[in-house]
Amino acid sequence: MEDTIAAISTPPGTGGIGIIRISGEDSFRITSKIFRGAVDFDKIKSHTINYGKIIDADKKETVDEVLVSKMKKPASFTREDVVEINCHGGIIILKKILGLIIKEGARIAEPGEFTKRAFLNGRIDLSQAEAVIDLINSKTDVGSKAAIDQLEGKLSKKLKGVREKLIELIAHIEVTVDYPEHDIEEITGNKVYEDLIPIKEMLFDIIIGFDKGRIIREGLNIVIVGRPNVGKSSLLNELTGKSKAIVTDIPGTTRDIIEEYININGIPVKLVDTAGIRDTEDPVEKIGVERAKKAIDGADLIIMMTDAASGINDEDINIFNDVRNKNIIVLINKIDAASSEKIINIENCFKGFNVIKLSLKDGIGIGQIEDEITNLFNIGSVALNDEILVTNVRHKNMIELAHKRIENAMAAYENGMPLDMITIDIKDAAEYLGQITGESVSEDVLHEIFKRFCIGK
Repeated sequence: MEDTIAAISTPPGTGGIGIIRISGEDSFRITSKIFRGAVDFDKIKSHTINYGKIIDADKKETVDEVLVSKMKKPASFTREDVVEINCHGGIIILKKILGLIIKEGARIAEPGEFTKRAFLNGRIDLSQAEAVIDLINSKTDVGSKAAIDQLEGKLSKKLKGVREKLIELIAHIEVTVDYPEHDIEEITGNKVYEDLIPIKEMLFDIIIGFDKGRIIREGLNIVIVGRPNVGKSSLLNELTGKSKAIVTDIPGTTRDIIEEYININGIPVKLVDTAGIRDTEDPVEKIGVERAKKAIDGADLIIMMTDAASGINDEDINIFNDVRNKNIIVLINKIDAASSEKIINIENCFKGFNVIKLSLKDGIGIGQIEDEITNLFNIGSVALNDEILVTNVRHKNMIELAHKRIENAMAAYENGMPLDMITIDIKDAAEYLGQITGESVSEDVLHEIFKRFCIGK
């Protein structure tokens, strides 16, 4: 924390503008050594942008023309003195300027270190810090809105309020138990029990909203399965608008997992095209079939494709039996090449399941697939409004642990346990909630969280 850190904050590669960020006690001194503008850097007002040049004093040459932002602590992202240098976006220029900064005494920032300093200096709490990476990685408007809500402290405020109530409850219990002679209203087990009921219900509501939050953050994982040559790769290409999968009339063309993202009503959907599932002696195709079966296990939805022209066979039935207990849509493809009687017979095999008749050749049924996905997962109703959605698995796990401890405390009262025993579980619940906001969290957890960040953020 005593070091001054610096990093390139824009993605690598060629671009119009590149940004180098410096944070720490020596930020202004270092910048004054390499920046020349109309006004000396020391006299520049905070929170202004100034034109000038970066100079390599040893070589007595200009490195680049730049715009420099100066931000005095504590009114900065890290609550330290911060400088941002906007230069031309070539990687050579960026590295030259960064090299001059390092030469003057800064060090290269670790992944996420700017955000980590913002947390450690009290500008944001831990859940808000984690929202930064969610915002960077968001794939849709809904996902970015969820991240912004968390970055602005929507989840933190709720959980901090609950934690404060738990701590007040613990304090009241301990005073009652340890100092009965004090003139304080005695708290009863029944009062503790009643105070815990709304807390338990609120935590449960947040937990059950995680599936919606996970969809917003990660998207739906949809796996396309079927025997070889029923049109799986053609469907992937049609939905994504790309010719990513090789399409031929030769069974077994797809040997590996092919993934592509599409957007359905603001929700990212990962489409996974798998190898045709069948018994085969081809060792490469066997690996593809095994990977297809593994992909099925982690799917939110299975799209099973059948071939109306060739009808249902034993391979179709075996595949259906493997996936029938999951969310499933059955597509009867190639209806343009089959009789109505044949199509009806196939439909009868899948009574009670979502069935869509499809002709990829004629473009029939494509729109129905998106409509059915929307209806199955109620995607159309995904709106944030005032709802608090947990999108982070770590947060969900901590809330589940806190909820379990609240349940244990309530069960202890129901079983006639004394107040001081009930307090143990309430303390644990407060501890778990504190690990979300960072009020009680280990250095190892912090390291795991911030190492997922890019350098420069």
